[in-house]
Amino acid sequence: MRLFECGTLVPGCEWHTRADSDAEVVRRVIEHMRDTHGETVIRENMVENIKARIVDEPTVERA
Repeated sequence: MRLFECGTLVPGCEWHTRADSDAEVVRRVIEHMRDTHGETVIRENMVENIKARIVDEPTVERA
């Protein structure tokens, strides 16, 4: 599972999303940026910044 935390891009924002693919994470983040942060134009460098902050979600080992 892939994870994006908005606070890594927009300080103070606690929103996050997770999905199986980076493409789906990026789609959700762009929607969030438009709806919550008022971004009307998503430039290529913004997409690259989003992609750079997508990480593998830490797995929790169960005993």
